[in-house]
Amino acid sequence: MLINYTTKELDLLARIMRAEALAEGDLGMLMVGNVVTNRVIANCLTFKDIDSITDAIYQKNQFSGINSSLYQASPTTLEKNLAKRVLKGEYYYPATHALWFYAPGDNDCKQTWYNQALAGRYKNHCFYRPEPNECQEIY
Repeated sequence: MLINYTTKELDLLARIMRAEALAEGDLGMLMVGNVVTNRVIANCLTFKDIDSITDAIYQKNQFSGINSSLYQASPTTLEKNLAKRVLKGEYYYPATHALWFYAPGDNDCKQTWYNQALAGRYKNHCFYRPEPNECQEIY
């Protein structure tokens, strides 16, 4: 599914992908982008009123990366291209249906996060997804 977005939102998405997952490389950044776009597509749980990339990124208490200097700087061409790939519908496991992620450091991923099942781990991030009957739009 394609998401409508502005040039500013493309930049916001590229910046949050970098701020949250730069150390995890292109694939890690793409997975963070998957979570953001899933939140826009979803009409469930705490994401019922999220209708845009801007809404998803600035939803209260969701992305700590918005406070990072990595988020404040303009995105590179590479980062914008990664964001465009996500916006065109590219998905990467385990973020395919994920609405949440967190970085547990050296610890194992919790089996649930916000009452959602662990979808899997990629490097430092654990990804969590709702059940299909809970959030059909992202399946």
